[in-house]
Amino acid sequence: MQKINVVQVVDDSKFSSLHLTVVAWCAFILLCDGYDMVVFGSVIPSLSAEWGITASTAGFIGSLTLFGSLIGCLVCGVLADLFGRKKVVLACFTLFGIFTLLTGFAQGPTDFAIYRFIAGLGLGGMPPLVIALTSEYAPKSNRSMLIGLMSTGFSIGGILVALLGIATIPRFGWEWMFFIGGLPLFALPFMIKNLPESLAYLVVKEDNQKVSGLLKRLNPSYKPNKDDIYEVNLPKTGMPVTKLFDEKRGISSIMFWIVSFMVLLMVYGLGTWLPQLMVQAGYPLKSSLMFLFALNIGAIFGQVGGGWIADRKGSKQVIIGMFVLGAICLAALGFKPVAIILYLLVAIAGACSTGTGCVNNAYTSKFYPTHIRSTGVGWSLGIGRFGAVAGPAFGGLLLELNLPTQMNFISFAIPAAIAALAIVFVQDKYSDFKMGIDEPNHTNKNIESANL
Repeated sequence: MQKINVVQVVDDSKFSSLHLTVVAWCAFILLCDGYDMVVFGSVIPSLSAEWGITASTAGFIGSLTLFGSLIGCLVCGVLADLFGRKKVVLACFTLFGIFTLLTGFAQGPTDFAIYRFIAGLGLGGMPPLVIALTSEYAPKSNRSMLIGLMSTGFSIGGILVALLGIATIPRFGWEWMFFIGGLPLFALPFMIKNLPESLAYLVVKEDNQKVSGLLKRLNPSYKPNKDDIYEVNLPKTGMPVTKLFDEKRGISSIMFWIVSFMVLLMVYGLGTWLPQLMVQAGYPLKSSLMFLFALNIGAIFGQVGGGWIADRKGSKQVIIGMFVLGAICLAALGFKPVAIILYLLVAIAGACSTGTGCVNNAYTSKFYPTHIRSTGVGWSLGIGRFGAVAGPAFGGLLLELNLPTQMNFISFAIPAAIAALAIVFVQDKYSDFKMGIDEPNHTNKNIESANL
């Protein structure tokens, strides 16, 4: 008989085919999220021409979708505790896919908004769970980079919208962007078969056979025995949320919430309104969608490159630098430089908004000890969803005010500056990687209530 610290086995593992499976499927799920985030922005000019909706109405519809995702984010964390992360992710994926498909059949703004709201319920539950799942399976040595690699799915989804929108909308109409968005439903049977469940959840449910099989695939040096006792860190007694403020972590927790809010305000605001902002600045729709393409290409470099650098140089300094650079580039967009400089600025803005958000998620996951890590990441992303809700409405309001082009982009640069300032006040000396890792407080021979 041997006691196996599940977290330690994963931390010490080397990259394997199971790691690739987890990263690939979670990236695919975020691809759908990224597609949905950008697709509404790509069809706003078409909807305005067909239904005569105003910028403020379009902003309200975009925010309504994200309000649904906020509800999904908060509810699905509770459901994941009861039924497991995998089951909840699959349910969210199905709900999101069905109602994205139905959106293409909308006959007016009202049913369009209803379908988008319900799709948002499914959409919101997926990102926090796949980030937590990837973090749970990733080796400690390159966790930030793998989370960044997985998060590129979000940006690839945005790139697909730009490429498909250029070819599809003028020829077939805006409806087909949502029909295409429903196609991932065909991948559901393969996801059911190949996406693994949370290891901590399996330990709690005493599914030793699956735990030992997954640990062996993650780390071949582990030699399982039939009577092994598996240990995992679980939340200590008390309300999990209050634990985010224990051991002098309160200020840092609030700073992470502010950063997440500002990042998602920028990401969803720009993702929704960048095409229309460029149209207003005098660029044709096709050219504007190419700016959306550049934004998401830049985001991929920011996610992977930023994560790689953060693993080696430290997350805090990298995040601050990226936010400052992003604020400068966003502000510079309003001055209409020559084309090549403009595309470069858009790409850097993508790297330093979506990309920096990903690096910050990894930083947050490493900041908290294991027994409150899911709660820490979940609440940061949950508070951030308020920023996601505000983003489209914020952009719509800017357009309604008919501000100069420069002021529109400076307005989106301000949240990046605020986020950089907030990260300065995160106190690394109270983080898990400075204070050490706590001992396992749960084994699968002693089942207790868990908030995974």
